[in-house]
Amino acid sequence: MTPNSIAVEEKVKPLHIKHIMEQIVLTDDDFEYYGKFTGKIRLEVMEKLKDKPDGKLIIVTAITPTPSGEGKTLTSIGLSQALNKIGKKSIVTLREPSLGPIFGIKGGATGGGKSQVIPSELINLHFNGDIHAVASAHNLLAALIDAHIHHGNELRIDVNNITWERTIDMNDRALRHIVIGLGGKVNGVPRESGFVITAASETMAILCMASSRMDLKRRLCEIVIGYDLDGKPVRARDLKACGAMMVLLNEAIMPNLVQTTEHTPAIIHGGPFANIAHGTNSVIADKIALKLADYVVVETGFGSDLGAEKFFDIVSQIHRLKPDAAVIVVSAKAIRYHGGIKSKDDFTVEKFKKGLENLEFHVKNVRKFGVPAVVSINKFETDLEVEIDLIKEKCAELGVECSVTEFFTKGGEGGIELAEKIVKITETTPSDFKPLYRLSVPLIEKIKLIATEIYGADDVYIERKAMRKLEKYIEHGYDHLPVCIAKTPNSISDNPKLVGVPKGWTLTVTDARLFAGAGFVVAICGDIMLMPGLSKNPAAFNMDVDEYGNIIGLF
Repeated sequence: MTPNSIAVEEKVKPLHIKHIMEQIVLTDDDFEYYGKFTGKIRLEVMEKLKDKPDGKLIIVTAITPTPSGEGKTLTSIGLSQALNKIGKKSIVTLREPSLGPIFGIKGGATGGGKSQVIPSELINLHFNGDIHAVASAHNLLAALIDAHIHHGNELRIDVNNITWERTIDMNDRALRHIVIGLGGKVNGVPRESGFVITAASETMAILCMASSRMDLKRRLCEIVIGYDLDGKPVRARDLKACGAMMVLLNEAIMPNLVQTTEHTPAIIHGGPFANIAHGTNSVIADKIALKLADYVVVETGFGSDLGAEKFFDIVSQIHRLKPDAAVIVVSAKAIRYHGGIKSKDDFTVEKFKKGLENLEFHVKNVRKFGVPAVVSINKFETDLEVEIDLIKEKCAELGVECSVTEFFTKGGEGGIELAEKIVKITETTPSDFKPLYRLSVPLIEKIKLIATEIYGADDVYIERKAMRKLEKYIEHGYDHLPVCIAKTPNSISDNPKLVGVPKGWTLTVTDARLFAGAGFVVAICGDIMLMPGLSKNPAAFNMDVDEYGNIIGLF
């Protein structure tokens, strides 16, 4: 968040959460208060509103991200505010920020300028305890595994074939590969293990894929923690872990309600990354929001090749959600980046048009799912008029509606035209949504379909270690699950250095993981890590607390 964003938030006086509840007709019986400005929506609301028609579902995606970001969260918040300004009841649903990026390089995830969710410090730090609950439940299962082995290993778990690692919500490369149980018999059985960041953990994915408390419990019980000495899967239910994990997640499963800088309702719940997980907030948050609003704006992580594809093929397919429209966020500076323009002096129309190929690729991706799209041009003060005109010309050439937005400087007012176009397209162009593949398609074929159709790869190479795992999943009856590909967000390919629209390349699958509880198989590609590391000069260096308890340098 920039200093301008902090100044804007300081000028906005948050309304008591009661006023936000009133906008979407929630009562005290529907809500658990967590102070003045936030709280949790009770799941009983879903039963109460089951006969109410759903609102329109709008997903927000983007072109391939660049180091400076394209403003996807900003656009999601701003669009929801704009929809409210034109008389449509709107709710934005977002993921919860992870402490890893906040203390690393990326920073917070609450939007910016006049399009933020507030109070941002609360949301970015320890937000209502959800991520801590996820990590605790995940690590409880890990502790139960090692305790079971220490006390005789009745299940005959193969200590060399345990797939369940521990988790922490922090970038810590030293925890990627570790040895546990050292120090003699009293400290357990020595074995290799590791940590994943909480946003990449299966417990987080399960929380976000569950449709109810009982569905959450069912999914937790289906977790495969490893294999026994006969090569058969061992599940969390075999370790009698499900009930205790449910206890830790009992509050976390309820979505969190906050507000934007214009007092538009925002539901923030769950936090899976889109490069190493499925990249959208919880299904429960979306389903409740669809009953409470005319329009629900859902942010999906990174570009259409990651968050949007996973929302379409995993979340929408499993839970029968039908997106009504998609917004594709683009910025002139991102097009410069993909076109190889290093500075304003380096600008040429030819290079800019080369960068526009990336936008065209993502527009075509969204169309493959039958969802009508609108391009949102996130305008910056440094943009040249010719750049905006070239983006508009490309959109006209592609036959896709576009709108210039200024959500950072003008809030909802900066996207009235976009909101009107979204309303028009949802009323005049019915979505013909269909996933890229059916669940009956063989697992390996699903990976190839995503690689060739969504990434533009020529072929797929699956390394031996990954193939052995995939074959084991198929053998144990998981061939029907959707695929969640973990790869770099910085390129359509699996190589972060290949910007624009790479051609003549092969997707390399280096590893695989079974998320039986979440309900998908993770195919890990290239050099992607499930546990990030801190940079030489992380954002943490700039943070402090003054004598009055005010946090300094968080954004």
